[in-house]
Amino acid sequence: MHKIAFLILFFIVTKFNLFSQEKLTWHDLADVKFYNVYSVKYDDIFLKPRFGPIIKSYQGAQIRIRGYFLDFSIEEDEFFIVSKNPRSSCFFCGAAGPESIVEVVFKQNPKFKTDQIVEVTGVLELNTDDVDHCNYILKEATGRLIN
Repeated sequence: MHKIAFLILFFIVTKFNLFSQEKLTWHDLADVKFYNVYSVKYDDIFLKPRFGPIIKSYQGAQIRIRGYFLDFSIEEDEFFIVSKNPRSSCFFCGAAGPESIVEVVFKQNPKFKTDQIVEVTGVLELNTDDVDHCNYILKEATGRLIN
C-alpha cells in the first residue's frame, strides 16, 4: 500500500514540475481590452488595459512565449521586447496593438539579434498603471533561439 501511495505522490509532484510553465500564444495575450486614460505626468492620452479572466489567471505564473526579439536599448538603459511581429511591423511602428508585445527582463543579458525568433520563459506580470513599461512584462526571464 505504501508503494502505491508513494507512486501516486511521485506522479503528482513530477507532473507539476514538468508542466510548471505554460506556453502562451499571441491569441492568449489578446484577452485584453483598452480604453483611453489621460496621464498628468505626460500630458497625453494612453491606452489602459483591462485584462480578461483568462490572461489574469496567468498573473505571477511562469510562462513561455515565442516571437521576434527586439532590442530597444540605449546605452546602459536596457529595454528588450518579444513581439508577435518583426521590428518593421511591430507595435511601435503602428502595425499592431500593445497586446502584441511583451517586455522582457532577462536574468542575464541576451545574445540575440533583432528580429531573431526566440522563445522566452519568465514570470508574467500584468501592468495596468505604469505607462513607462509594457502591459505584459516577463521577469526573471531566460530565452533560447528558435531555428
